[in-house]
Amino acid sequence: MPKSGAEGDSGSGKESKPLYVCGLDAAVDVVGGKWKPMILWALYAGATLRFGELRRNITGISEKVLIQQLRELESDGIVHREVYREVPPKVEYSLTPLGQSLNEALIPLGVWGDDHMQQLVANRECRQDGKRDGKQDGKRDGKQGGQGDASSKGTDDGKAA
Repeated sequence: MPKSGAEGDSGSGKESKPLYVCGLDAAVDVVGGKWKPMILWALYAGATLRFGELRRNITGISEKVLIQQLRELESDGIVHREVYREVPPKVEYSLTPLGQSLNEALIPLGVWGDDHMQQLVANRECRQDGKRDGKQDGKRDGKQGGQGDASSKGTDDGKAA
């Protein structure tokens, strides 16, 4: 389980380095990666879900990765795992109050993604097309490697363009 507060404690009496540099560092550590935000969103929308329900709600995630991510979220205190001693065994997952507050913090990020999704997809497609064009057609406009007009060159070296 992560250390409470900003400072880690090795128990040796030595001064320790901060576990996190800032609050954003701590938040990204907990929710970082491709699948954790999707797990949080599924649990937020579904309140309490069994493992199979979670897997069906998160398209593309493997069973192994879902188990790993749930364990990490549980160890961080974000997800609660309830095991029912019955046959067949039943396990349910839900958000803790800490997980609910994290999900509330992620809602504006989701809104931003919804608002700009088309532009982001277009930018990615344009970037991918540019890479393909560059490989296929490296001598466009009569310019060859390293040659071009001054406006395309960076001016970070302190020299005038």
